[in-house]
Amino acid sequence: MLKIFMPNEHVKSIFEITPEYLLEKGIKGIITDLDNTLVPWNVADATPKVKQWFNAMTEHDIKITVMSNNNEDRVKVFSEPLKIPYVYKANKPLGKGFKKAVSIMGIEKKQVVVLGDQLLTDILGGNLAGLYTVLVAPIVETDAKITKFNRKIERRILRSLRKKGMINWEE
Repeated sequence: MLKIFMPNEHVKSIFEITPEYLLEKGIKGIITDLDNTLVPWNVADATPKVKQWFNAMTEHDIKITVMSNNNEDRVKVFSEPLKIPYVYKANKPLGKGFKKAVSIMGIEKKQVVVLGDQLLTDILGGNLAGLYTVLVAPIVETDAKITKFNRKIERRILRSLRKKGMINWEE
């Protein structure tokens, strides 16, 4: 049962994910979470470094869709200046938002990676949708209220995965 929470990979930040690395794996599209994956949950706009990362992906014809459980205003304010499509109120881990994001990019799901900082939403949802998943360490340790609850459950799951020898990275 714990296997459903296992990401295919774990990275400390999105900047470890390069276009060359993705193309080598046959990845042509990214579904990325917004809060605490791309920017801290309380920061509205992309940083220059995040913009540079988006540009590098675009230059290599890698499509990106931002997908968040947050409201439209939050996701739109971040995504529109970057001219990046988005899915808001995605209800992760349910599959509808993932299907919509894959459809927006117009590529096969085997060519899509999900990047996110939460096991209970991003990784579980991506795994249930049959997508390649990468757990990204949260940018900041503070979270919105609902996420604080999820983090408590997530820590228990990670402890169990570590105890069973299924993961070996540091939290």
